[in-house]
Amino acid sequence: MKKHLVDGNEVIINKETPEQRVEDWEFAPGDIIGLDVYVSSGEGLTREVDFRTTVYKREMDAQYNLKSKSARSFFHIVNEKYPTLPFSIRGFEDLTGAKIGVKECVSHDLMMPYPVLSEKAGEIVAQFKCTIAVQPKSVAILCGGRDLVNKDGLKTDKKVGNAELAGLIASDLWKKEEKKKEKK
Repeated sequence: MKKHLVDGNEVIINKETPEQRVEDWEFAPGDIIGLDVYVSSGEGLTREVDFRTTVYKREMDAQYNLKSKSARSFFHIVNEKYPTLPFSIRGFEDLTGAKIGVKECVSHDLMMPYPVLSEKAGEIVAQFKCTIAVQPKSVAILCGGRDLVNKDGLKTDKKVGNAELAGLIASDLWKKEEKKKEKK
């Protein structure tokens, strides 16, 4: 992660296609990683649906002079409170003005909506996010996702076939250092 940038270029992608290719990279001490995990009760083939989203992100490189007064007021508040981070329009006092403002901002590419993902009828899709710091001898969760690390809360009927990979997944995330006994 970099300052004022939520999405990075170094990603681990579930399925690589010719349209979506990423470069290989390695974790290193000092890296800050935004972990974004999607979990599905179905086959894992999610798609965007036409439900209205309430979470948006400001596009930093776009500029446009908005026409309506409510859109300009909304955009001013966004620039003050959420200049670089995602936000929900439910957090605004004037919800009607926010809905009008966000529609004009999205149509002129000043904001990007986060998509609502779904699967087949009756299936559930959940998203977990957290920020992780890679340290020389351990990994630290800086914010969000603490329950994601608790493997007891995640149940599935799928199993990992590779024994070496299954052992790696079952191992503890943090290396427990042995305490040295002080000599008296």
